Amino acid sequence: MTELHPEIKKVLERIIDRSQDTRKKYLDNINDMENSSEIDRNTISCSNMAHVAASSPKNDQLNILMNKKPNIGIVSSYNDMLSAHKPYENYPSLIKSIAHQYGATAQMAGGVPAMCDGITQGRVGMELSLMSRDVIAMSTAIALSHGVYDSAICLGICDKIIPGLFIGALSFGYLPVIFMPAGPMSSGLPNEEKANVRKAFAKGEVSREELIKAESKAYHGEGTCTFYGTANSNQIIMEIMGVHIPGAAFVHPNSDLRHAYNVLAVEQAVKINSKGRDVRPIGKIIDERSFVNAIIGLLATGGSTNHTLHLPAMAAAAGIKLLWEDFDDLSKIIPLLSKVYPNGSSDINQFHAAGGVSFIIGELLNNGLLDGSAQTIWGENLFDYVYEPTLINSKINWKKSEVKSFDLDILRYVKKPHQNDGGLKMLNGNIGKCVAKISAVKEQFRYIKAKTLVFDDQEEVKKAYEKGKLNRNVIIVVRNQGPKANGMPELHSLTPMLSNVQDLGFKVALLTDGRMSGASGKILAAIHVTPEAIDNGVIGKIEDDDEIEIDANNGKLNILTDISKRKNSLLKDMKKNQSFGRNIFNTLRIHSQGSENGGGIKLID
Repeated sequence: MTELHPEIKKVLERIIDRSQDTRKKYLDNINDMENSSEIDRNTISCSNMAHVAASSPKNDQLNILMNKKPNIGIVSSYNDMLSAHKPYENYPSLIKSIAHQYGATAQMAGGVPAMCDGITQGRVGMELSLMSRDVIAMSTAIALSHGVYDSAICLGICDKIIPGLFIGALSFGYLPVIFMPAGPMSSGLPNEEKANVRKAFAKGEVSREELIKAESKAYHGEGTCTFYGTANSNQIIMEIMGVHIPGAAFVHPNSDLRHAYNVLAVEQAVKINSKGRDVRPIGKIIDERSFVNAIIGLLATGGSTNHTLHLPAMAAAAGIKLLWEDFDDLSKIIPLLSKVYPNGSSDINQFHAAGGVSFIIGELLNNGLLDGSAQTIWGENLFDYVYEPTLINSKINWKKSEVKSFDLDILRYVKKPHQNDGGLKMLNGNIGKCVAKISAVKEQFRYIKAKTLVFDDQEEVKKAYEKGKLNRNVIIVVRNQGPKANGMPELHSLTPMLSNVQDLGFKVALLTDGRMSGASGKILAAIHVTPEAIDNGVIGKIEDDDEIEIDANNGKLNILTDISKRKNSLLKDMKKNQSFGRNIFNTLRIHSQGSENGGGIKLID
């Protein structure tokens, strides 16, 4: 067994040390729940229990009422508008049927909302997106609040849904919880071809009809989108954190293997239930090692920048304090092993065929770059996730993985990686802190010193682009886009036009207190700037033609113009946040934390 890299040990020990008090409080809380009558169905009044079992089939009612068998709670994000979540439509009935086979009952505990960033991109609905993570967490807590479950299965895949489900599950940390993915859609129009059509549309070279044809060829069926954005980053992180069955992340929704995985997940949820002999409470198996491994997996695969928000929030729910410096220090030693669009031309199905998550975990473990001692819902520890499934008589049989890349253009080994450091960087300077995803940004574009053009929303940027005002060496500043200002929407719709400006030979970068996208591409984007403008951040003082230096190679973010006598530019018009449901989120926005703490409700003291 290869010894863990000393820098990883250092980061891990640092996190453990800073989280000592809060983690203890969290674990004490779990112990209190485990010893509480609130979770013992035998102490619940007969009237209350009658409500629990009233709508269950007759053959389940007695088992639930008399507490004879384990009862699994199902929390689902199903809707049939999201391609990734459509497969979950029939999962509750499937889970119940499988649970019966293994001597248990299962009930649909509750549903959580699941919005699609791909649909709300560039529109006002995106201003609800990040805040929806907190709504999902609260909805998960409500689903589990009845205290009648012995384990739980969470059904979710996409951007804010997995982090929200995870946070909600950790608030019931005494429960064993398994996350059940549904898999990606089959490959459609190649991602690079799709991106080229988008850029051509931004130039006015193709019609809207041609654009929608291309988009529909790319997104064409059930399952997760096949580029490597936040949804698929979620799946890799869940597997590396050990809350999936090994290898489950990227199996097609309608395959026999996917069905076998579903059977196995339910069987395991029964085995590790709180009444059994192998109890694995999610709040105890998930610890500091789990989160360090999650960051490493993100870096090694060039994953979504959104997880510099989500992972700190998820960790806080477990009493663990993550900071961006943890990401940055790990990024210096974790090599980039995979290239999946937008970092490369391949999609997530090709990544899976090339060796997938099993290769990533095995190769990192073999080189001391992952903590294999971390606990999991399956096997002894993370070393049991380096196995390949084979389907024999409709059941999964496991074979120790060879840890081999079947396509070196997609997956490479630690000794000869795509690049020597990870895909994310923390930038710091007199403007504040921010993050940048550089795995898809060519070396010559990772540094820029240029004058600014300043905007207060992305529509203003689009209008300036259409008038040709961006055709210069320029740093585009889009401020008042932070969590407190307007919910921190993604600005991904700016990517095609900024890519066009760069293609003309100009140096261009984006600087914002908002988000970019899980699919951040080839433009240098210094994002999640904190403090945000509305929190009296320096970004709110920047004006047109100020000179700024963004150095993603050395982690620097500085304004070179003297702005010491300027006042902060606050939001122009708060009334714009009051339509299309945004008024309901006022309280969440007002009390939202800064980006480094996750950009949502406070989860840790």
